[in-house]
This record gives sequence, C-alpha cells and structure tokens, in this order.
Amino acid sequence: MPQHVQGVIAPGRNEPVRVETIVVPDPGPGEAVVKIQACGVCHTDLHYKQGAINDEFPFLLGHEAAGIVESVGEGVTDVTPGDFVILNWRAVCGTCRACLRGRPWYCFATHNAKQRMTLLDGTELSPALGIGAFAEKTLVAAGQCTKVDPAVAPEVAGLLGCGVMAGIGAAINTGNVGRGDTVAVIGCGGVGDAAIVGSRLAGAAKIIAVDIDDRKLETAKGMGATHTVNSRSTDAVEAIRELTGGFGADVVIEAVGRPETYRQAFYARDLAGTVVLVGVPTPEMKLELPLLDVFGRGGALKSSWYGDCLPSRDFPMLIDLHQQGRIDLAAFVTETIGLGDVEKAFARMHEGDVLRSVVVL
Repeated sequence: MPQHVQGVIAPGRNEPVRVETIVVPDPGPGEAVVKIQACGVCHTDLHYKQGAINDEFPFLLGHEAAGIVESVGEGVTDVTPGDFVILNWRAVCGTCRACLRGRPWYCFATHNAKQRMTLLDGTELSPALGIGAFAEKTLVAAGQCTKVDPAVAPEVAGLLGCGVMAGIGAAINTGNVGRGDTVAVIGCGGVGDAAIVGSRLAGAAKIIAVDIDDRKLETAKGMGATHTVNSRSTDAVEAIRELTGGFGADVVIEAVGRPETYRQAFYARDLAGTVVLVGVPTPEMKLELPLLDVFGRGGALKSSWYGDCLPSRDFPMLIDLHQQGRIDLAAFVTETIGLGDVEKAFARMHEGDVLRSVVVL
C-alpha cells in the first residue's frame, strides 16, 4: 500500500519551501523504500529551489541522507530491509562503456527509481538528484543505497551522500593529491573543507585555504589547512605563489563554481599542475581563458563528478576512517534541525553561518 509521509517541497522558482504530505508508492522492481533518519541541507538543494538546475517543479528536496531500508522490490539482492544505508545519487549501471572499461565512477547511465512520488492530488514530484530525502520516507533505486556500519550516527553518515564525499574525492580521487604536494582550496564551505580534509589524509605538505570570510578560514584551519588567504583583501594568485616558492600549488581545488574563482585556480597552479573544479556553476556562466595559456601551462584541468567516487568502495572506507579517529566527519555538522526549519537553514547558508545544517527525523 502506498504510504503518506511528510516531506519538504519547493513549489516554484524562488518560492519558500513548505512541508507537504507526500505519497510514497510501494517499491517496484529494482527499487527500495528508505526510512530517512537524517539529511544534510546542501547548496544543491538551494539551486533546485532557485530553478538553477532545471524547472521541473515541484521538487521534493534533500539528497544528502542516511536511513534504514524499509522494503525492497522484486530482484533486489544487494540490500535488505533493516540495512543502514547512505543514499547516493549516482547508482552505477554496470553495463555502460565506462563501467565495462572498469571506470564505474564515470558511469554514463546512472539510474533512479522509475516510479514517481506525488502530492495527495496526484501531482508528480521531481526528487532532488533522484533522491528526495527531506521526507520521512523516500523511494529510490536500490543501487542508490550503500550499506555502512550502523554504529555511526545518521547525521554524520549522511554527509557522505554528497558534499563531504565530493570534497574528499576531489582531492584524493580527481586531484590525485600525493605525499608532499602543495594544495590550494578556493572556497571554504562544506565541500572546500572536505577537500582540505582529503588533502591532509593524502599527505599534502602544505594546504592553503582561500576564502573571503575570516570565519570560514578559521574553520578551515581546524580542518587541516596550514595557511589561509582572505581573497577579499589579498590577491589570491599572488598569495598562493608566495606560499609555494613563487611557483604555484601542485593541485588547486575550486570549490565555488564561478568563472572568477576558476581563473584564480588556473593561474595559481604550478606549471604542469592540476586544477579540479568541484564547485557547481549555474547554466549561464561562461569562462574565457587565453588558449595559449591553457597550452603553455600544461598540466590538467579536471571536473570532479561527485568526487569521482564509487559509493560501494568509498563510503564504507570513509566511515571506517571516521571510526578510527583519522577523519572527523562530525565536525561538519553545525546544527540539527527539523523538517520545518529548512527554509531558515537556506537563509543561514546564505549568511555563511554553517557548514551543514542537518535535518534529523
């Protein structure tokens, strides 16, 4: 029988979000219903609300989540009811050309649940990133469920579902940060700070945090940054070069997603260095660079999709490192809130007061 639960929807472009009754169907073949325990408020959810992703309103927001599998549909064998899972938004297909080449983190045919959740009047909802987890329960493709140790607090585990994984993966998987490298991270929100954590974990010798907010820079130091640069008052490129013997950083991670900060990243890297774009731009943004500079500086310009992660490999590993005390995922949780507080959490995000607000159900 379909279930009625409470969930947070974005009804239209830039309209306030609201809590509505959501109809969750029974899981069909390859699907699972998950009882959500915690879901982080991610900047991508704000992009959905603003219509910056697409205009398929109304959206059921929330995607950075952990919970308990309640029921599964026909053919599902990887998870069973009672499993504690982190939800991911890139369920790999296993059969596309990337998967068959042994690169499933690039899967070109990731999938979501085929059925739609609806409002009581039958209006179909578009779940954010195919998840829609600002809800008591949600319907997903079973491949979007990754089992992890249930001893970890849901509000901590769920962060790996998006922002923290994106940042750590941008450093370790995409940027290939290695022992002794110099790294600069531009933008010290949740994703940028996670990139700092990932760089430290990989053995970087120098980690330079760049932001326009001294509060965020102070938090970045607590995450492992060895140096900080306030780019509101200092030229970021010159500061990074000065801190790296005049050369620039081996890896520069851009965690903002704007043309001006990408240019900073491009010119702040050493010759043959790497730029990693993990900040998400909006559709209208354009980038212009002299092609001769692209050629002459060499190296690599990369985009990081979800930290180029493989959830089945990376989620359990990072949970294990957290339990060992080698990374502190709990440090990303600024506050816990209820479903009715999401609109306020968006406002706090704008003000730069939080790394993560986490909805706890």
